[in-house]
Amino acid sequence: MNETMLQRLDYHKVKEKVSEYAVSYAGKSHVEKMCPLTNIDEVRRALAEVTEASDMLKQGASVPLPTLQGIEHIISLVNTGYVFSEDDFTNVAVFLRSCAQLKKYMRAKYSIAPTVSQYAASMYELESIRDEIERCIRHGRITDDASRELSRVRRKVMQVESRIKQRLDGLMNKHRTLMQEHLVGMRGGRYVLPIKKELRKQFHGTVLDESASGQTVYMEPTEIAHLQHDLAQWRIAESQEEMKVLSHLTELLERSTPEIKINVDTVGVYDYLFARAKYSRAIEGRPVQLNDCGIIDIRNAKHPLLGAHTVPLTFRIGRGYSCLIITGPNTGGKTVALKTVGLLTLMAQSGLLVPAQENSLFSVFRNVCVDIGDGQSMEQSLSTFSAHVTNVIHILEEADASTLVLFDEMASGTDPGEGVGLSIAILEELRRRGSIVLATTHFNEIKHFATATAGFENARMEFDADTLQPRYQLRIGEAGSSYAFLIASKLGLSADIISRSQHVTQSLSAGTFRAENAAAASDGKSAISEADAPNGEISISRGEQGSDRDEAEDKATAVETVTLVESDGSANLPVSREKERHATPTEGTKESKISRETKISKDSDNSKNPPAKLQKGDCVYIAYLKRTGIVYEEEDLRGNVGVLIQHQKVKINKKRLTLYIEKQDLYPEDYDMDIVFESKENRKKKKIMSRKHVEGITIEYTSE
Repeated sequence: MNETMLQRLDYHKVKEKVSEYAVSYAGKSHVEKMCPLTNIDEVRRALAEVTEASDMLKQGASVPLPTLQGIEHIISLVNTGYVFSEDDFTNVAVFLRSCAQLKKYMRAKYSIAPTVSQYAASMYELESIRDEIERCIRHGRITDDASRELSRVRRKVMQVESRIKQRLDGLMNKHRTLMQEHLVGMRGGRYVLPIKKELRKQFHGTVLDESASGQTVYMEPTEIAHLQHDLAQWRIAESQEEMKVLSHLTELLERSTPEIKINVDTVGVYDYLFARAKYSRAIEGRPVQLNDCGIIDIRNAKHPLLGAHTVPLTFRIGRGYSCLIITGPNTGGKTVALKTVGLLTLMAQSGLLVPAQENSLFSVFRNVCVDIGDGQSMEQSLSTFSAHVTNVIHILEEADASTLVLFDEMASGTDPGEGVGLSIAILEELRRRGSIVLATTHFNEIKHFATATAGFENARMEFDADTLQPRYQLRIGEAGSSYAFLIASKLGLSADIISRSQHVTQSLSAGTFRAENAAAASDGKSAISEADAPNGEISISRGEQGSDRDEAEDKATAVETVTLVESDGSANLPVSREKERHATPTEGTKESKISRETKISKDSDNSKNPPAKLQKGDCVYIAYLKRTGIVYEEEDLRGNVGVLIQHQKVKINKKRLTLYIEKQDLYPEDYDMDIVFESKENRKKKKIMSRKHVEGITIEYTSE
């Protein structure tokens, strides 16, 4: 199955939870590779195994699984010429003894888990190797009995050391006044005595080291020099004999490498199996029934990642209908219902017991396809709608009669009419292919389609209208409502707005909608009449004087901003409040009439000739861009004028520009135009530079 689809259902989070219960590297490796099975017989076998393992855990006994500590390192170096250390062989001995214990445990559990217990029969106890390791190595050290020669050499070492210590005891008693401390030290593997530096010439020996303070020298007495030489030779012989013992054990281990690998693999399978069983018990998972006919009938199911207090979900599909359309309010649980069905299906196909009523019915699918989330991506230049369409294309490439398809918020992210049409066409195609489809939506058209079309069914998430609390219960056979007006009203939205919203909705449904007069609604505060805009419609938003360049163009001198809504874009024009304040309704009506006449004249003549010279700060209209802009640089010798359009400076020939609003109508007298054209940072720099010279301050302008 597609890994991206699995992640959208949080399947990777379930794997992380299961991995926490694995105790060995081999078990964790199996969990990482875990994926939904698509063969119904394999799924049944996996569920039967995890059910047996869960029953074993119910008995209360701890399964003696080897931890495989240090074994991975040994397996990777075997047959490479590497001689293993005492610690390595200690780990091998512990592992082999744990394997023997596991075999014994599984033999005792045959009556409870006949299938699972049989896996241990393939393991090897390798008693001869284990006994040899334990004979030669004890407590992480090679024993004296590992070989006869090693025993003889170590006796010699002990004899020489004993003679050295006797001599040192005599020297310490004899030269007590010369010594800094009454003790024996070691330097470079040789015995030394701490002698006062100023008295070192009175002591017969060789200086091997000096203290950090320089007041003490560590001297090897001449009387024991030859004994120390003999001790070094015997220690070399001891190391050689120890290496022979380790080489012998390494050879034995390499001969049994295949058997050890089988044991490791078996332990990994057991660890993986019991990790699944432990997780299944943690989420109160139960065995379920399977089919491959697309029938799902689950009762009292819970999402495994939402905790024990999740409201249970009862859900069915595949008998009488194969496509279910779920509706209801936001935060009502629609998406959770989709994810619960999808994730539990993946878990069942992965051999996990699911948190649902025992013997709930699940179908085994070859593909589970998901379109959940808006999928926006700046890196890939994907909008919400583009992401949805891209997902749908991938889904249609894979969808067949053995596919579970989950859609969240169909028809979203684009024009509702077109989105609904596209969604219905997609649903029809998936129905034709025989896929099982679950989809959520807020659009009545899709609900009505599901009601009238064979193979489709509606469902709704229950909602308490009195408390505004979702009940998170799915009711199949009924279409739901989004409760937008009710929720908005209970949350405190103005009753006038709610009433107007209901009227608009009814008018839109009846096709009789007509916008209210914007001037009357704003108590005479409209800035420019409908005919003043180059393409008709206007919407008004309030601005105020800003300090940043991003705000200055739209908010300079606390003016009202008029957004001209075009067929393919918009432009912002500031209009003086002073002019607006003195305008009367009669004057506004007159101006509106004149503006309409001017508009007709403009459309017939294409454009009005520009003035002899545009001034910095004038608002101009660029017809071919359907945008307005502010002049930031007067025309040059070629007739090109600098215009600021949506925060970008461009040069346009004056013949393509039409004066829209003169500077004096836009800004107060002596208004600082840098607020419009310069960034806040550059204005600060200019202010500093006007007062004094500051090293390192520069103002950079990019060429237009």
